[in-house]
Amino acid sequence: MAATLTYIGHSAFQLTDGTKTILIDPFVTGNPVATISADSLSPDAILITHAHNDHVGDAIEIAKRVDCPVVTTVELSHFLSSKGVKQVQGGNFGGTLSFPGGTAKIVPAWHSSTYHDGEHSVAQGIPAGLVVRFGGVTIYFAGDTCLFGDMALIADEALDAAVLPIGDFFTMGPADAVKAAKMLKAPLIVPCHYNTFPPIKQDSAAFKAKLESETSAKAAVLNPGEKVEIGA
Repeated sequence: MAATLTYIGHSAFQLTDGTKTILIDPFVTGNPVATISADSLSPDAILITHAHNDHVGDAIEIAKRVDCPVVTTVELSHFLSSKGVKQVQGGNFGGTLSFPGGTAKIVPAWHSSTYHDGEHSVAQGIPAGLVVRFGGVTIYFAGDTCLFGDMALIADEALDAAVLPIGDFFTMGPADAVKAAKMLKAPLIVPCHYNTFPPIKQDSAAFKAKLESETSAKAAVLNPGEKVEIGA
């Protein structure tokens, strides 16, 4: 069993098992590094870690266009429903929610979570990470977070890969991401949330070198549009 993870850019990913396709944090329109358009995406489900605009992204428009389910946190699910998304599941920490082809366990993240509609903050709630089981593999999408000790418990999920932010400034930076990798024990680390905007510029090659010198994990450093096979 295997799944193909494609980097859209920033923290947006597409995951497919050859039959089903899901999107994670689909920030495409307005994403300066994305190489595709939101109109080209027709997922079977969308997963969202938290309410920030650069993670909700095009989820509302895509979900309404293809009528696919969205899995996220409770408060954000209410907001998405108010915007006309018909199929929304909102869970909370520790809960596991199903979507076509897999499941997502909602785990903590240390960050903030607001959606700004013009001048107003209209959706709040908790930020989260997602332990996604799909295509016979288990992938931890950390979302936006700092380093925290309970990542050691997430290692008990027997991860095949972990997707970690390395941009610093708004999330953990490269050094803390290496510490996270040591706790998570995933054999493959995919960095994200960097080089989209000037405050989060990072040297991904230096991160890869540090990770692979200090842990047994390998880093899959992807440019937008590139992909990696997980579990093959």
